[in-house]
Amino acid sequence: MIVGSFLNVVILRLPARLMHAWRTQSREMLELAPSTDDAAPPGIVREPSHCPHCKHPLGAIENIPLLSWLALRGRCRHCHAPISIQYPLVELLTGVCSAIVVWKFGLGWQAGAGLVLTWTLITLAGIDMRTQLLPDQMTLPLLWLGLAQALVPLFVDTHASIVGAVVGYLSLWSVYWLFKLATGKEGMGYGDFKLLAALGAWMGPFALLPIVLLSSLIGAIVGGAFLALRGHDRATPIPFGPFIAAAGWAWFVFGTELSLVYLSLFSLR
Repeated sequence: MIVGSFLNVVILRLPARLMHAWRTQSREMLELAPSTDDAAPPGIVREPSHCPHCKHPLGAIENIPLLSWLALRGRCRHCHAPISIQYPLVELLTGVCSAIVVWKFGLGWQAGAGLVLTWTLITLAGIDMRTQLLPDQMTLPLLWLGLAQALVPLFVDTHASIVGAVVGYLSLWSVYWLFKLATGKEGMGYGDFKLLAALGAWMGPFALLPIVLLSSLIGAIVGGAFLALRGHDRATPIPFGPFIAAAGWAWFVFGTELSLVYLSLFSLR
């Protein structure tokens, strides 16, 4: 949960820092004067946590994962503004998923690599839900780590890892262009291609179809419920990255068990 607390910082601050850097680079390319109103957002590591409303720095007692949010009843102790439920949810999700990974793989290199994958997927899902962005600064290192683990190998061999990365990218890339040619609209972003390629590098090509099917199923259920509750129409864009991340993690940890369940259902039919 302490790691989850840090992941919250990354989810909130990384997109803001990236957007600030993009604006600064754009002004430089256009040979415009630097903007005096566009101050750099807080750093990810050095700047201490603070209330986003009153900017009051949080003390140690206010930074205890999950417990502080419950003790404060979801409100800032100084300005009484509501604290987003994202904070305890990410902390709790990180703690539970991390415990499951260690239980599944035991103490060792597999569990360590699995934790890195888990924490990165949670962060990417959180960023995509808030901003509809999957930053290259996270998807590409995840891809390279997936290829690097295959050298040991921890989960799949080098051949399966490379093929998984290529097939993962090209599969969604093909769907993207077919949809765009048919409708003239963009159905997903390039970050989704890179995320699926990274999952392919970690788990090999045979995991990709189940991940795509699971993510589509989860997306249809959760996305449909979200649109219905918010009163939005079907044209409202919904980020697909969180569903890919959820399906990828589920298959990474429970792929064998899910395969057996599917085969047993198929045999019953």
